[in-house]
Amino acid sequence: MSATTAGPKPGSGAPAAPRVAKVETPLQRFLRDFAASKLAMLGLVVFATLALLAILAPLIAPQNPYDLAQLDIMDGRLEPGSRNGDDTMTFWLGTDDQGRDMLSGILYGLRISLMVGAGSAICAALIGASLGMLAAYAGGRTDTLIMRLVDLQLSFPSILAALMILAFLGKGITNVVLALIIVEWAYYARTVRGSALVERRREYIEAAQCLALPTHRIIFRHLLPNCLPPLIVIGTMQVARAIALEATLSFLGLGVPITEPSLGLLIANGYEYMLSGKYWISFYPGIALLITIVSINLVGDHLRDVLNPRLQK
Repeated sequence: MSATTAGPKPGSGAPAAPRVAKVETPLQRFLRDFAASKLAMLGLVVFATLALLAILAPLIAPQNPYDLAQLDIMDGRLEPGSRNGDDTMTFWLGTDDQGRDMLSGILYGLRISLMVGAGSAICAALIGASLGMLAAYAGGRTDTLIMRLVDLQLSFPSILAALMILAFLGKGITNVVLALIIVEWAYYARTVRGSALVERRREYIEAAQCLALPTHRIIFRHLLPNCLPPLIVIGTMQVARAIALEATLSFLGLGVPITEPSLGLLIANGYEYMLSGKYWISFYPGIALLITIVSINLVGDHLRDVLNPRLQK
């Protein structure tokens, strides 16, 4: 007669096998917390869609609105849904005073706005974060000098400082990006310095100093990674701010040239026709600009909550 070995029966009082809790990585926890907000996910999807449309503009736009061979002045100021003279093309969002398709103009203008906003924000973040960490780590006169420059920069309204810079440099995408970098770097420097001052007193920084590691290695390999959360949040917000500033500068006539228009310049092109009922020339680029800025702000606002434990419920 063979003997069989059975495990503990239900209800026999034998202890159950312990369950091993699943450990989340920081990236998994961040993605889970970020996905918990429907508004943030909506903003991310909308912004990703707009960015994709801007990148694919040469392939999906009905026409190149700045190729003179594709334009006809007789198609100027056509209402949304109108067709051109030979019925070969439908202008779903109408045309401007030069006969350019508004849908194509918005797709091409979105490319310029996103490029200027992201490019200036990234460059300003690199400069501001480096100076902020240097001020916090070095202290003394270096900290005083850098922070007095930050205070001087922040004492001027951003739009006024950008207008003064562009009045001196002139129009052009490169000049607009340079002006935005000059007016934005101070925000990154002040934010990163505040975070770096806290991390500066941590044990791992003191250990790195005791090991006589080079200063640049301590700053960029040990100090910078722990200052990234607030840098990511302010960087996201500054992209939206840079896009709005560029649109304002272009609307005032000091931004990008007319041969490379952004959304702000498209709005300015139709401003004089608003009272005559040709609302679509400015209305649709304005809606595109509004959706872009709101979607970025939704993502940045939730990033602030996710990356700052004190703001979490």
